[in-house]
Amino acid sequence: MNNSFDTQQQITVNGEQFHIHSLKGLGDKAKRLPFSLKILLENLLRNEDGVNIKEHDIQALLDWDPQAKPASEVAFTPARVVMQDFTGVPAIVDLAAMRDAMEKLGGDPAKINPLSPAELVIDHSVQVDGYGNSRAFDLNTKLEYERNKERYEFLRWGQTAFDNLKVVPPATGIVHQVNLEYLARVVFNEDRNGQKFAYPDTLVGTDSHTTMINGLGILGWGVGGIEAEAAMLGQPISLLIPQVVGVKLSGRLPEGTTATDLVLTITEMLRKHGVVGKFVEFYGDGLADLPLADRATIANMAPEYGATCGIFPIDDETINYLRLTNRDETQLNLIEDYAKHQGLWRNDGDEADYTDALELDLASVVPSLAGPKRPQDRIALDKAGDAIRQHLKGFQDERLAREEKSSEEHIRIESEGPVTHPDESVDEAPIKGAAIVHYNGQEFELSDGACVIAAITSCTNTSNPSVILAAGLVAKKAKELGINVKPWVKTSLAPGSKVVTDYLEKAGLMDDLENLGFNLVGYGCTTCIGNSGPLASEISDAIQKNQLIVSSILSGNRNFEGRIHQDVKMNFLASPPLVVAYALAGRTDIDVYKEPLAQDANGKEIYLKDIWPSVKEVSDLVKEIVTKEMFAKSYANVYEGDNHWQQIKIPDGKLYDWNDTSTYIKKVTFFDGMSIDPPGVPTIEGARCLAKLGDSVTTDHISPAGSIKADSPAGLYLQEHGVEKAQFNSYGSRRGNHEVMVRGTFANVRLKNLLAPGTEGGITRTQPDNNLASIYDASVTYHKENTPLIILAGKEYGTGSSRDWAAKGSLLLGVKAVIAESYERIHRSNLIGMGVLPLQFKDGESYESLGLTGQEQFDIKGLLDKADDVTVVATNNEGNKITFSADIRIDTPKEWDYYKHGGILQYVLRDMLD
Repeated sequence: MNNSFDTQQQITVNGEQFHIHSLKGLGDKAKRLPFSLKILLENLLRNEDGVNIKEHDIQALLDWDPQAKPASEVAFTPARVVMQDFTGVPAIVDLAAMRDAMEKLGGDPAKINPLSPAELVIDHSVQVDGYGNSRAFDLNTKLEYERNKERYEFLRWGQTAFDNLKVVPPATGIVHQVNLEYLARVVFNEDRNGQKFAYPDTLVGTDSHTTMINGLGILGWGVGGIEAEAAMLGQPISLLIPQVVGVKLSGRLPEGTTATDLVLTITEMLRKHGVVGKFVEFYGDGLADLPLADRATIANMAPEYGATCGIFPIDDETINYLRLTNRDETQLNLIEDYAKHQGLWRNDGDEADYTDALELDLASVVPSLAGPKRPQDRIALDKAGDAIRQHLKGFQDERLAREEKSSEEHIRIESEGPVTHPDESVDEAPIKGAAIVHYNGQEFELSDGACVIAAITSCTNTSNPSVILAAGLVAKKAKELGINVKPWVKTSLAPGSKVVTDYLEKAGLMDDLENLGFNLVGYGCTTCIGNSGPLASEISDAIQKNQLIVSSILSGNRNFEGRIHQDVKMNFLASPPLVVAYALAGRTDIDVYKEPLAQDANGKEIYLKDIWPSVKEVSDLVKEIVTKEMFAKSYANVYEGDNHWQQIKIPDGKLYDWNDTSTYIKKVTFFDGMSIDPPGVPTIEGARCLAKLGDSVTTDHISPAGSIKADSPAGLYLQEHGVEKAQFNSYGSRRGNHEVMVRGTFANVRLKNLLAPGTEGGITRTQPDNNLASIYDASVTYHKENTPLIILAGKEYGTGSSRDWAAKGSLLLGVKAVIAESYERIHRSNLIGMGVLPLQFKDGESYESLGLTGQEQFDIKGLLDKADDVTVVATNNEGNKITFSADIRIDTPKEWDYYKHGGILQYVLRDMLD
């Protein structure tokens, strides 16, 4: 490695010498850099090789202009990669397929191997089938292993076949909480040839909420699985030196508020300001009283406010948290001494140079929730009743409009093709907005606005003892007052680690939560990812037959359309104690400050204030209950797993023995027909539009993670291969099978394709015949005709999860380009990683302003290496042309290399052949 800036030196910690790249001698330019860019600077200095990283790259970072538009590309080399199983399984499938391709091209398959630590936590595969009783956890665990046997066998093979890959078994916790509580190093301590080296812990992860680790002062963010695979194989992550927005925190949270209220406030504030593609970092005296768990909660939500990362500096609170979570004292000394030497330690009054500096007085935060469709749509709790009733009325108006459509129009649409109407049944009951339900020995009225799912779930909040113990205290007070959860509410508790149940039990609150039906259902990501499981059939039938507009309340970070449950139209994010409160009410369309949640046995009305704990009550309990010994116990044998895991058979061999009959694991086709020479920049002519989509289309819309409908292309495929509906599992669990996933692309039941107005789900119209068909069937037709495809979209295309299958599925459908008004960072990168061209309408233009119907034929002219824009010629069926320019959103030279190779994995594979 090169050392152009002469930064190599040694420091002594714990009586040992460590080789480092010191920032001390780089002067005021380095001192004034934001915390996150200092970490990036060290990364460049340490990895300077004269090829990927040159002297001028480091100088560009030292010369960083906070106000300048990002223009200088640098290569970030993360120290490790973190994965969860929904995204990790397809990543390992790709690596296994790359080994086969490497052998076929005459190379050494053993080269396809992680070069840096790769850690995979199985946390996304547990579903909430059992709930509300003491048997729920055992039942859900049993079903998880039954459904995922092939996947888990494959992962156990990967753990033995690939060096540097560790797998944390199921029922351990959520990846981000396990990362925070156990995997994180903060500062790496590495032995090389008898010498010790110290450098910052950095990472990328195959989940957008990887940013949770920013709370510990670790630079990292979510990437698609394809980009993570490249990082595992030694490829640096290419990025433009970003702008950095500083958020100055002051004051303290007021009585009655929680960390969840704070993060929803920050999410709304930063979305409004605009931080997409930027780093965000938090500073100010308010950090002195902000617990590490609260910092991690804020960092977790970086994807929701749109930033690449949301990072906090290292300080005493960092060390205190690491000590609480049972980190070694010698490691803590190294972290503190290294951080202070490098200027990475927070001191009172510290302020760096920022692109923008925002301020938030924590005292101004009020109790809040967010919804019904987006995390950034915060609603102050004192206004929530009116706001939710207004949203409910909007859905009711839509329902009425559907009902008022003429029967002839309904019949005409039905006769033209296989239309999916998820909100309509063949034998419809009259729409009343209410239904009488007989369930579990009770009779009750279920009506619009009912809350049918209440879930304490997700990494965002279950890592935070204050909000979890607050939920327990609410449950305790409810029990003392003799009130209970309404019978139609599906309740669940899915902690992010076993430590959570340990401190709930020690506090004596687990029994209180269980009394309300918040029994342990699993340690993993459940409702937030769409693994909410089925509603009781009586309740689901009532919702579907009467087209009821019902809601969920969850302590998660995602509430996009169709994500939580297909029967549920409104989804709200809230703190765990509020989840319990709304479960008691059984509705979300109430004013919880003025209206009672319930009545006790004597008819006395019980209000939110009657059960809400004080800040002191919660903080005292946290200090008393949560101990270092809990973390030591929970993580003592973290990689061993339970009996289920240990009994799984491990296949042999460095090359995977693919099973052609498997419906879970199939060899991907991305490398089929691959040549040694790259194909170069493609030609896109005569393309047709597969889907014309609106604003804020999420990766959930493009590639859903939840349940698979029986009459969908994916459901029909599984049935054709002998899989019964009860064994469908979820799209997320089937990501190792490209045949399922391509059929599930654009299959979200709430997706509205403007090419097929009046429909929801994966429906389109083929051109030029204008016939109605499923998006998958249409793509097959276009493929037979050798017709390339495009997607037209609005603003923020690809919002949400770092879901590589949203790009992979698009490619396999035959999509060659997307033309959108704007993109979320990860999805744009993923498209390039799969060889799909991201184009962007010029400022002020859109398909609407240009008059594009989506029925045109599209030719893309001027697509040349390193070009800034292209000319698109859209020709309608009458021969009339609409010509416009679009920006090419291939932002860096490295991304151009990936695109010319047909994708990032093909680039890496050819590079390893040399």
